[in-house]
Amino acid sequence: MKIREEDGGEFIYGARNANAEGIKFHSENGEIVLKLGFPEESGLKLDKFNPTAITIAPNGDIFLSDGYASNHIFKFDKTGKYLKHFGNKGNGLKEFNTAHGMTLDTRYDPPRLLICDRNHQPKGRLLHYDLEGNFIDEVVTGLGMPTSASVQGNYVSVPDLHGRLVILDKNNTIIAVLGSNADPAKGGNYNIPQDQWVEGVFSGTHGSSWDNDGNLYVQDWNVSGRIMKLVRVK
Repeated sequence: MKIREEDGGEFIYGARNANAEGIKFHSENGEIVLKLGFPEESGLKLDKFNPTAITIAPNGDIFLSDGYASNHIFKFDKTGKYLKHFGNKGNGLKEFNTAHGMTLDTRYDPPRLLICDRNHQPKGRLLHYDLEGNFIDEVVTGLGMPTSASVQGNYVSVPDLHGRLVILDKNNTIIAVLGSNADPAKGGNYNIPQDQWVEGVFSGTHGSSWDNDGNLYVQDWNVSGRIMKLVRVK
């Protein structure tokens, strides 16, 4: 999900894999102003279309990841017109094995796409692509199962479904690992009863977001749902 100020209003972009579409809606009244279904103009013959992530370029171009199906990244203009697609399913250097999370990496000029290759073998990784869909580089490997990424300033937070949160600096060096779950039976397990939750320890770390003060709000994928706030140390 992404939130953007556009044309004097605030809009929310989201990827809905169950509904097989990307959407854009007004944050104030909930009105859906754009739907992005499978683009027939691509010429692809897909058995299914299950988007997992969406992000927006500075000029309004929209990138939608088909992470639960073909693992193509689809690019549309701001009106929803199909422009191109790139990437394929696999474990090769320029392929995705569940392109699960994706964001605009504003640590660079021009900004890049930062894509979470969650199920890459032997371990998950992050990749950089430019906004034309050209591969740039592997950002970091050996991450377990990275589900999403959130950028603030020179830092990136990356939830790992195994039950931890990784923070990278501008050089893409891991500078912190937070909330690690030492119990392998609980890391990546969404069915843990609430009476077994431990504050500050994650089970299925799935999403994160920074506030303006550098605090982190972390979503734990859990049977009852849980959001934890991690306060930045001064």
